[in-house]
Amino acid sequence: MRRTKTSQPLKSKIEVPWDTTGALNSEPQVSIPLDKISLPPTQPRRYFDSEALRQLTESIKQHGILQPLLVRLVGKGKHELVAGERRYRAALEIGLKEVPVVIRELDDNAAYQLALIENLLREDLNPVEETEGILQLLALKLGRNIEAIPPLLRRLQHERKAAAKASNNVIGKKQLDSEDADNLDENNDVKSNVVESESDDKYSNPDLKIVEEVFDGLGLMTWESFANNRLPLLNLPEDILDALRKGAVEYTKAKAIAQIQDNSERAAFLEQAIAQNWSLSEIKQYISENKTPNTEKTEPNNYKERFTAATTKLKKSPIWSDPSKRKQVEKLLLQLETLVNAGI
Repeated sequence: MRRTKTSQPLKSKIEVPWDTTGALNSEPQVSIPLDKISLPPTQPRRYFDSEALRQLTESIKQHGILQPLLVRLVGKGKHELVAGERRYRAALEIGLKEVPVVIRELDDNAAYQLALIENLLREDLNPVEETEGILQLLALKLGRNIEAIPPLLRRLQHERKAAAKASNNVIGKKQLDSEDADNLDENNDVKSNVVESESDDKYSNPDLKIVEEVFDGLGLMTWESFANNRLPLLNLPEDILDALRKGAVEYTKAKAIAQIQDNSERAAFLEQAIAQNWSLSEIKQYISENKTPNTEKTEPNNYKERFTAATTKLKKSPIWSDPSKRKQVEKLLLQLETLVNAGI
């Protein structure tokens, strides 16, 4: 069964699908001075909800740090944080002198990889952070730049579709050609080379093997689902992505607002939608009523199509329940009727 974040229990220890150090680590919890811990130069987590951080700070004031921070030794008496930055920040805010930690021996690559995995298993991770984190993890595992990962996934998709098509074509043959005749087994059955080769190709392709291991280890989604549904997310405008990263707007609302092509208009609308907490239906209705299709912008004199589009929107509009707006519609209808009758 594929794991979902909502079904995960609260983690009393860092849950990591791989042994990133090559050996099992089970060092006991110890306490060290907070000023002996420094943040790494690169952290996978960039945004922290201020209210959630405040609540955590209050909890630590009352109960202390219940889950130790994960650190690694980087010098004599000096440690670098690997996981637990929210607890680290809260401890700084409170002014704690010492914090509980678990110390592991990790090189730079393993430390960053472990931090990425721990970050991906957070329950409050938004879709953009999750997508970017998975791309970073794949880049580390595959030894490539992040920019090379989306094309690689699309290539793997293409290869899988081509293999499936070829397999269906061969299996669907009803007659044997001369090559099949030479390929009969002792029971006069055609050997299923295609099916076997498809299974073998899965493991003969090292990139595909690594990709599947990463997604199986995380247990959040398949790599095909990630390629189909998550990669397009990164094509959204940067202002929309930034709002998603901060958790200021939901993904469905962001996709709707991204339909506004004008940058300044979209930025103003996004700010207003967030400030007033508009629902998805309110956002769609506003965009539908205030935006004209691109074809109408390029062909401003196409009056018949504009009239048809306007009447279609008018039928679905809630203005009929507003007496003042209904009177305006009646006035406009009277003007149109007068104009049409005059032309007869």
